[in-house]
Amino acid sequence: MDNAPLRPIHWRIWWLSAMGIFLDGFDLFIIGVAMPLIMKTFPTTPRIVGLIGAAALLGAVVGASVGGTLTDRWGRKALYILDLVVFIILSLFCAVSWNVTSLIIFRFLLGIGIGADYPICASYISAFMPARVRGRMLISAFSFQALGMAAAAFMGLVILKVFPSFQAWRYMLAFGALPALVVIILRTTVPESARWYLLHNKNKDAAKVIRKLVPSKEEELHVLAAKAHSLPGDVKVKKVDYKALFSRKHIRRTILSAVPWFLMDIATYGVGIFTPIILASMAFSGEGLGTIARDFKATEGAMFLDIFLAIGFLLNILLIDKWGRIKLQLFGFGGMALGLLVLAVSSIVVVGHTWNLVLVFSGFIIFNVLMNMGPNATTFVLPAELYPTSLRGSGHGFSAAVAKIGAAFGIFLLPVVKAAAGITFTLVMLAIFSVLAFMVTLVFRVETKCKSLEELSLML
Repeated sequence: MDNAPLRPIHWRIWWLSAMGIFLDGFDLFIIGVAMPLIMKTFPTTPRIVGLIGAAALLGAVVGASVGGTLTDRWGRKALYILDLVVFIILSLFCAVSWNVTSLIIFRFLLGIGIGADYPICASYISAFMPARVRGRMLISAFSFQALGMAAAAFMGLVILKVFPSFQAWRYMLAFGALPALVVIILRTTVPESARWYLLHNKNKDAAKVIRKLVPSKEEELHVLAAKAHSLPGDVKVKKVDYKALFSRKHIRRTILSAVPWFLMDIATYGVGIFTPIILASMAFSGEGLGTIARDFKATEGAMFLDIFLAIGFLLNILLIDKWGRIKLQLFGFGGMALGLLVLAVSSIVVVGHTWNLVLVFSGFIIFNVLMNMGPNATTFVLPAELYPTSLRGSGHGFSAAVAKIGAAFGIFLLPVVKAAAGITFTLVMLAIFSVLAFMVTLVFRVETKCKSLEELSLML
């Protein structure tokens, strides 16, 4: 499988996994577009705004932790479908929320499905893709997060145009259920991971899947399938303790895969989800616009900036197998810190002044390009490559859960600290987190460029 040519089934698995990331990006970002309208519908404070924004990320902590472990235990496919069922139902529940409490609860439950999708999709792609393209396939799938964020901004504009009222946020939160319904139907057509079957001594089932991936190896597969009949009936798969992630053998990889991702998400989500609000306050607050008009203009600006998220992912796809994961991650964290400092400088320039707009958009562009060129992509790839099959889902799930704690912290932190200490202090603080992530990556670095899963397992 590591040396197989790409076939249509590979692309189908890749696309369905990528669409899961797309939906995650859409739903996590649409709340930022909807937030100014939610603030007009329900009574809010900076803490409540932070809780609404962070609720889905707190749920994602649970989803990533549980989803990663369950996908190692029960298989990839069952969770591959179940997490989208949760996504669809809770998207609709969020849209009919009757007060702040119900909205926070439904967003939290929705986040469980979002969080579970990260380790499941990463494990699915890692299990099926040939070694020579695995990194690029993981990154290109994760790049759909940027497409989801851009789609959220676009749909926000469309809905605001069609329904220019404070209740338009309900349509925004419900919309994600439509593409999710299509994806969940198509996900029922893909097979279980052959590597998971082999790990659980289901050789015959594994042979059927591998035959679809590598039909030229028919004879070898017949031998593999035949061996299934000779296995003892009481063979038990060795269970890997979740604590193995923190053993001497794996702790370096666990720190590398979890801590930089945690620190990055504080800045990534703190800035990303509140981009429309930040733009509205830093670039458009002096134009005398109403709430809906200002939200529309800020969302237009956010959609423009999303282009640079896609550019960052494209650069990563081109460079990840040339530069390696670690070099890109280090370069990206440096760029994130620089972009945040430029934004901090822009915050002390008079709103409406030409230099204010130049600095605001320059800071966002630097931040978006370097973030996605580096750590926003590499932190997703590394956990999928650092662990053997038996720990891959659990390892990625743990790292994603830790990252989402950082994301929730960043989302809650930004409006609260901004209200207490100002936007300049907040942005400088986020830049410091990026520098810390750079240092952790440098100290605990392990390069996984262009290695098969078997080679990595031997390394570990």
